[in-house]
Amino acid sequence: MEEIFITAFASLFVVIDPLGIAPVFVALTEGGDREFRRRMAWRGTLLASAILLFFAFVGRPFLDTLGISIDALKLAGGLMLLLLALEMVFEKRTARRESSAERAGDEHPEDISVFPLAIPLLAGPGAITTIILLMADPSGGWAGRGAVLVALLLVLSISLVTFLLAGRIVDLVGRTTASIISRVLGIVLAAFAAQFIIDGLRHAFLS
Repeated sequence: MEEIFITAFASLFVVIDPLGIAPVFVALTEGGDREFRRRMAWRGTLLASAILLFFAFVGRPFLDTLGISIDALKLAGGLMLLLLALEMVFEKRTARRESSAERAGDEHPEDISVFPLAIPLLAGPGAITTIILLMADPSGGWAGRGAVLVALLLVLSISLVTFLLAGRIVDLVGRTTASIISRVLGIVLAAFAAQFIIDGLRHAFLS
């Protein structure tokens, strides 16, 4: 069981990449106060946990029933991420957020817990595919599947702690610096999105 746990933890940690998502979380919650960032961190992580646990137990039958392939899942996640990245690079997201805040009289940014934090940054195509494949491995039986679930919850817990600590960075930087970080991370997100799309297309046409 130890070998299964280590393999599952390493795979999920690399795919979810909580340390890599942390700076993106800071950029996405720019303009919100500490309570807003804490709420987004908790809500996003809990939603991602529910999604990944769902796919852990019924992922493959669910996708097969709907006629959805893993490659289609990668393409959809990549396109969603690409749209977000373009908004960040060209600051469309900031303008839209400020406009919405003025109309609603709300000083907080929009809720990013569902998209893009839970989906596709935490529970993205890679994480969903990985958890489906790990749970489908019959070698460890139910004990092995339990080890996989423990590894998943541990990685998500690390993600939550990372987000909660990353929020403090926002207090140390100004608006100009945050804008620069947002644009740079938008380029990084675009690269992630392109990779998702390329992988989905490659596997769809070569399989």
